[in-house]
Amino acid sequence: MGCNVGKGDQIFRFILGFVLLLAYFLGWVSGTWGLIALIVGIIMIATAAIRFCLIYRLLGMSTCEAKPN
Repeated sequence: MGCNVGKGDQIFRFILGFVLLLAYFLGWVSGTWGLIALIVGIIMIATAAIRFCLIYRLLGMSTCEAKPN
């Protein structure tokens, strides 16, 4: 399992995940939308932490910087 989430993408995912979790725990969203915000927030923070996204892998994408030779 290699890196396929670059630094900019990682920062964006962390911020989005944090905002979604904040929205859920502060009660800004509730019900079905709250549950969706909770799940997506957890996934965003997890993919930012491990720098791997399964959807990117399935689509053959990567935002990681190229390694120098």
